[in-house]
Amino acid sequence: MDVRRLRLLLELSRLGSMHAVADELGTTTSTVSQQIAALAREVGMPLVEPDGRRVRLTPAGHRLAEHAVTILAAVEAARLDLDPDAEPSGTVRVAGFATAIRRSLLPVVDELEDSHPGVQVLINEHEPLEAFDLLARDDIDLALTYDYNVAPAALRSEFEARELWSFDWGLGIPAAERRAPFAAYADRDWIVNSRNTADEEAVRVLAALAGFTPRVVHRIDSLELVDDLIVAGRGIGLLPRGRASRRGVRVVPLTDPRVTLRAYAVTRRGRDRWPPLALVLDRLASP
Repeated sequence: MDVRRLRLLLELSRLGSMHAVADELGTTTSTVSQQIAALAREVGMPLVEPDGRRVRLTPAGHRLAEHAVTILAAVEAARLDLDPDAEPSGTVRVAGFATAIRRSLLPVVDELEDSHPGVQVLINEHEPLEAFDLLARDDIDLALTYDYNVAPAALRSEFEARELWSFDWGLGIPAAERRAPFAAYADRDWIVNSRNTADEEAVRVLAALAGFTPRVVHRIDSLELVDDLIVAGRGIGLLPRGRASRRGVRVVPLTDPRVTLRAYAVTRRGRDRWPPLALVLDRLASP
């Protein structure tokens, strides 16, 4: 059903004559008549009937004109929603890891509440592998993910990523231990992330460079629980430098190679032109 014809019908219901509709829309009375007739053929019933020297809408014409109000409003809303020059408005669905949500997303959400109240951000906490699956299924619009410089993540061809920030990670060991070459930890039990593979991949790369295969024993999502296991002597693992770890944990720097976590904003290719998402991405990239 041609929305332009629906607009003509709606104007006819408002103005009462085809001549008035033609004047209002800058066309001819003949064109208005032909388009209304074509619309009647599309729906399979008369939409207008003679009324002296004028026409009036039939009951079906009135019903369709009522529907036209809703349909044309929805079309206009969709046009504005997708117009890159329009005021951003809509719901942006985000899935990301906790640190990125706290550090990057929550300040953006707070700022948008005042500057762009028409943009709503829905937040879901997920590790990168989970977020990538949601993005592939179009269940979210934006994924906040991470990888390590020593084990870069491979992106699907339909994704594109923007790096947001990075910081160094070190090796979490009991505080009483002295720093040692990485190869000295070959016989230790290792702790990696239970919900993402990036930590384990980084550990295995570092171990391979040092000439051993790590014995991965524990898979833990919570950094606080990783601290607890290290203090209890149950293993060692990668931890962010500069974080306030539990008393009894020491995070020693890794320098050869240096280990850096890199955070990204990931979208499906081409989707970043949608105004609400483009606004969120711009705010995430701002220092």
